[in-house]
Order: sequence, then C-alpha cells, then structure tokens
Amino acid sequence: MINKNQYDETKPLDMHDLQFDIAAQRLDIEGWILEKIKYPRREFSVRFPLRLDNGDIVQLAGYRVQHNTLRGPGKGGIRYHPRVDLDEVRALAAWMTWKCAVVNIPFGGAKGGVTCDPSQMTSNELENLTRRYVFEISPLIGPEQDIPAPDVNTSPQVMSWIVDTYSVLKGYTCNSVVTGKPVCIGGSLGRLKATSMGCLYTMLEAAKVLGLDLQDKSVAVQGFGNVGYYAAELFIAAGMKLVAISNSKGGVYNPRGLDLTALKEHYDHGGRLGGFAAAEEITNTELLELDCDILVPAALENQITRDNAERIRARFVVEGANGPTSPFADDILYDKGIMVLPDILANAGGVTVSYFEWVQNLQKLFWSEDDVNRQLAKIIGQAFSEVYRIHQAEKVNMRTAAYMLALGRVAEAKQVRGIFP
Repeated sequence: MINKNQYDETKPLDMHDLQFDIAAQRLDIEGWILEKIKYPRREFSVRFPLRLDNGDIVQLAGYRVQHNTLRGPGKGGIRYHPRVDLDEVRALAAWMTWKCAVVNIPFGGAKGGVTCDPSQMTSNELENLTRRYVFEISPLIGPEQDIPAPDVNTSPQVMSWIVDTYSVLKGYTCNSVVTGKPVCIGGSLGRLKATSMGCLYTMLEAAKVLGLDLQDKSVAVQGFGNVGYYAAELFIAAGMKLVAISNSKGGVYNPRGLDLTALKEHYDHGGRLGGFAAAEEITNTELLELDCDILVPAALENQITRDNAERIRARFVVEGANGPTSPFADDILYDKGIMVLPDILANAGGVTVSYFEWVQNLQKLFWSEDDVNRQLAKIIGQAFSEVYRIHQAEKVNMRTAAYMLALGRVAEAKQVRGIFP
C-alpha cells in the first residue's frame, strides 16, 4: 500500500512520484525496470553571468533534465520563471516521457528552465539570456538527442534565437534542433494552437463516448497565455460559451458569455483583464470554483489540491497545464463524478505537432495546416480510446489509466532493449 502522507502536495516532483506509484502498483512490471523508468536518466545544472542593459551583471541558474530516452530523443520545453528549480524541471521532464508514450510518438521526455523573471527583462536581455543558456546546454541538445520547445514565458522568437545560436556553434543551419519556431525558419503550420487544439479534441472525444452535446456548455479557463487564450478561442468556435478567463493577476467572469475579441483588445490596450466593462472581476481561486460545465486549468501546476477540490463544481476538468491537479484532488474529484482529462493526454497536442514539425524538418517536406490538424485529431482520438478503455476496464480515474498505458509502453521498451553491457 502507498503511504500518501510521505508525499508533499506542494511539490511537483512528489506529485509526479505519487502518480507514478499509483499506476505502477497496478502493473506487472519488474522492480528494476520501474526503478529505471521512474527517475531521470541525466540532469544538467548550469550557472552563467548575464549583463543587463544597465551594465549590471547577474548570475542565473539553468537546468536541462533528460528523464527518459528509451523510445527516442528527449523532447520538452524550456521555461523562464522565478520559481524554476531542479525538482520542478525533473517533474516536468517525467511528465513529458509519459505524455509522449500516451500518444505513442517516438520521443522520450526532457525539460529545461532558467530561474529568472522575464517580465522584468528587456527583449535584448532575454535574447542574451537565451543564447548563453543554449551555449551552456549545447552538449546535451540536438535533433537526434534532445529537442527543446516553447513553454511558460518562452515563445517562437526564443526558439529562433536557439536555432541561430546552435547553428553558429555547429557551423551550419540546423533548424531541427527545436520545435515551435516560426514557419519562416522551418516551423510547422498549426503548431501555435496545437496544445489548445489537443485540449479541444480530447474534450470532443469525451463528449462522444458520453453522448454529451457540447453546444452552449459553459467553459472557464485559467490562463491567458498561449494555451489558455487559444483554448478559449477554440472552445468558442466549437459552440461552447466562455464564461471566465484569468491570468496570474486575476480574471473576469460573465455567466452570459465573454466576447474574447473585445477582451483581448482591452487587455492589449491596458495590460490587464480587470476593468473590462462587460464582466466582473474574479480571483483565480474564484474561477476554479465556478459553477460551469468545463474547467480548463492552463497556467501552472498545483492549482487543484485537496484544499479546494471539494469546491470544484465543473463537470469536466481539461488540463491544459502540466500538473495542475494533485493525486489527492484526483480522488476527491473522482468520488464527486467529475471527469479529469489529464495533462499527459489532454495537452499532448503540443508535443504531437512538435513531432510533426521535427519530421517535416528531417524530410524537408512540409504539410498543410489541414493535414496537421487531421493527423493530430487521429492521434488524440486513438490515445483517448486507449486510455478510456483502461479507465473502464480497471475502474480507475483517467489519469491512472493514462499512466498505466504510458508506463507499460516505456517499460516494454526497456525490457526489449535490456541492460548494457
């Protein structure tokens, strides 16, 4: 039996380990294989100086963790955030391993980050930070080793700087070193909205098996960045009603529905969601606890815990972020009849289209956006069916079902590859 009291709900790595252990105890996998696939294969910590525009020099810490490469090169984003530390990156890298395995693409899991506050940095400082960080981790990354991508507070522009820096170091243009870059240097059509599109496709698949009509169903989205904004846009386009959305400073709510275009114009003009005339201001806590049909946490991890899970009233939680719901909260939500569509399934659209981008780069043959979205829908649909089948057969929540599928695939890869030497 698992002693859940030994896991700290505030720590992403503890929450990953608990999720892993819950699924592992239901599988017939040899102990040495479980030990191998649970922990990171390789960790890299760097410290480097950055000269600010005012002439000051600061020391920054950065990380790159390759959790598992049994099924292919490491794959995972780079985030810039004040809270980044090695344990968080370890958890994020592990989640990437399981995400890639759930959708059955030939990648392992990796993740990177720099501890900094990009909101206080100029574009020039961010460029210099990125180039120096890439120089430091360059021995670990590459199109056949480990392929970074955007994450929290990084963007296609940041990926462009990585391509340029890595190409200079190699002496030739190597745009396949990252995904999520601009189309003009080898990025894929459809990549910008891919994570959000995966959330939508997962919700559509759930509605299909449950016989649910999604027209006019109410949606609340936590997060106004790339994933949250486009999730809101796509859910509206699919006929649902956006009633609330927020960023780190709070959000807005209108039970009759929000005009996302007008809200974006308001935000771009004033730099805040609050003050929008057609809505009332709410906190992030209030948004999570709204009476709505679909809740999409698309910001950071550790948002739904045992402290607030009893107050969640949505019928579905579609995880656009990585690790937003703790295993303690999973149990509470499952008992309440709330279906959680877990991160390693629901937000796998981003890494799936990253895989498409990588393939296009290697083949020098590019796809239309319709082709990208059609293939994404096919892969998400297949993954959902496999997870849902385990969910029903084993009578476990969708997260445990997804982990059982993922662990089984990675364990099989280790079993057939064996031990070297």
